[in-house]
Amino acid sequence: MVTDSSAIIEAEALSKIYSMGKVRVTALKDLSLRIPGGTFLGITGPSGSGKSTFLNLLGGLDTPTSGTIKAQGKVVSRMNNEELARYRRIDVGMIFQSFNLISSLPAVENVALPLLFSGVSKKERKQRALEMLNRVGLGHRGSHRPLELSGGEQQRVAIARALVNQPNILLTDEPTGNLDTRTSEEIVHMLADLNKDQSITVIMVSHEERLIKKFANMVIHLRDGELIRKENIE
Repeated sequence: MVTDSSAIIEAEALSKIYSMGKVRVTALKDLSLRIPGGTFLGITGPSGSGKSTFLNLLGGLDTPTSGTIKAQGKVVSRMNNEELARYRRIDVGMIFQSFNLISSLPAVENVALPLLFSGVSKKERKQRALEMLNRVGLGHRGSHRPLELSGGEQQRVAIARALVNQPNILLTDEPTGNLDTRTSEEIVHMLADLNKDQSITVIMVSHEERLIKKFANMVIHLRDGELIRKENIE
């Protein structure tokens, strides 16, 4: 259920054009969208449709060629480097297909890493990281390094890391891309529970339209960089 009728994210006439020598590639074209707070938004479409580009712009990992993005009233597309770093550290959590865990660190230290950059004490970092691992069902695996964990467990660690700074927005790019069908459903079910129980706005890019429609309450379909359809799912 969408819990807040006000928009937590607003994209207005958003475009992204990449130049490759003399070739210009339009990755996103004039996309406008309001995302209410507490939404679970699924983004789907074929490869090259602009899904990951849109997510990267929302996360401040890239800048639009034109148009604006607001998140929680802040204009992300106009932030300087310091403001962007704070936005990515505090306001949004990010989850990727490849997990991006540090192989030499145990799970609890991987989860605690964002807190280090937020100036949190070592004792509190460990406590909050363990609490988050417990929340994703991995409190008993905190001392294990990534290679000692299954793919699904690694993704749960990545989810815990993304949530440890208590962001209001969670961006996930193909979070089930490296997982089997059963584990994929478990992971998306977990994201849906976080969305429902904590009113976290979840934005998930996926090729798996079945999973998106099962758990999301809003779905947008992209093709050739354009928004071609939006669905609200009861």
